Amino acid sequence: MDFQDSRRRGKILFWAALALGMILRLVFILHAPRIAGDTLIYGDIAKNWMHHGVYGFSDSPQGPVPTLIRLPGYPLFMAFCFHLFGDDQYNAVMLIQCLIDLGTCVLLSDLARRVFGQRAAMVVLWMAALCPFTANYVASPLTETLTLATIAAAFYGLERWREQGLGWNRWLLMIALVLAYSVLLRPEQGLLTVAVIPAMLWLAARKKTGVATMAPVIAAAICMVLPLVPWTIRNWNTFHVVQPLVPKDAVDPNELVPRGFNRWYRTWAIDFSSTEDVYWNWDSALIDIDDIPTRAFDTDDQYNRVNDLLNEHNQTFTATEKLDSGFAAVAQERVADDPVRYYFALPVARVLNMMLRPRVEMMEIDLEWWRWNKHRAQTAFAAAYALLNLAYFAAGAAGLWRWYRREWDAYAVLAWSTVAFFLLRCALLLTLDNSEPRYTLEFFPLLMLWAGALFVSRNKVDATKAA
Repeated sequence: MDFQDSRRRGKILFWAALALGMILRLVFILHAPRIAGDTLIYGDIAKNWMHHGVYGFSDSPQGPVPTLIRLPGYPLFMAFCFHLFGDDQYNAVMLIQCLIDLGTCVLLSDLARRVFGQRAAMVVLWMAALCPFTANYVASPLTETLTLATIAAAFYGLERWREQGLGWNRWLLMIALVLAYSVLLRPEQGLLTVAVIPAMLWLAARKKTGVATMAPVIAAAICMVLPLVPWTIRNWNTFHVVQPLVPKDAVDPNELVPRGFNRWYRTWAIDFSSTEDVYWNWDSALIDIDDIPTRAFDTDDQYNRVNDLLNEHNQTFTATEKLDSGFAAVAQERVADDPVRYYFALPVARVLNMMLRPRVEMMEIDLEWWRWNKHRAQTAFAAAYALLNLAYFAAGAAGLWRWYRREWDAYAVLAWSTVAFFLLRCALLLTLDNSEPRYTLEFFPLLMLWAGALFVSRNKVDATKAA
């Protein structure tokens, strides 16, 4: 096959991947859209911000009530979409997310091409375009699609900045903007900055040209922080609190923080089904003690006390300090009985559950998908999804190991930066109360890039070693 034929074949494969990726995402948008929960919260904030100049909820006949429980990055995106296409036009939001997600696929592919060669680029493109887990979230107007885009763009910008000599260039500007917007989408995306900026400092330090080489990196770090300044000032003026991000418990000032209930929940919770049946229902809906696994109770006395507390909660679906104190007492007993379970075993189990659970939470599939006798088709589908999810993690792990074994010095900083982001996010997830598979969706850009190392071109290896 000559060069022209190879190039023509590459173009066909490229556009075929994007076309199939578009079809996959449109199928989710048409047949499995999810407009509920946080989507409506973001939409309400966006409309009040756009029409009334108030960043808040439509909870009062006197007008919107200010809030600080969500960062402004995604409401800003929604407000832009609503301005163009009309209020509550969530289909337009999903279609725009579809295009953004395909752009993420192209970025990952081109990054793989620069690191591993053309063959790896094509494999990564197909892995990204046909990944049902990331595609599914295009049909859910939430922060995930945009967050994945910022992760891919940050590491892509890091590599291009290195290629262009580490100075003041457009890739530096791209990194600064991407990191700034990423942290406005989700507070934990500050971890992306923690992974990227030290990598840039290390690259700059290796040039040994003094402070002048460090200046662009310092400027990028400052630019990342700047958007948080007006948000912090607004929160001080509105609520008289210093809050540069959002509260961990996602409550506004003067609202009851359910620390006792949350701590008790952490003494037994592992699976996402408990998040939806119990955790999210606190202070809003019925919590059935039959939905709580037996590992939540060390003694019959604990079971009876929790049952009494839930019965009181279920009368009005309202949390009180008395109820929270009751759960705090039970939690203290359980932590004292088995601190290893609370501080190590359960956090690790929750993270593994978030990584390896079938990613069907956005579909009309039973939370207890494993009950074969109850719904065989759903169980089979979920099991297949779990195996596919495991394949992505296995390919990423194998690729990362091969990348490490190759000892490609030119790309070592990029490799370690992606690993740092992965480990930092794992460490953060160990601290969370609730298990949600979407919290590990941010790993997929890394897994796909790492998998590219399994398909590295021989000429790319030789050229990198020569460099």
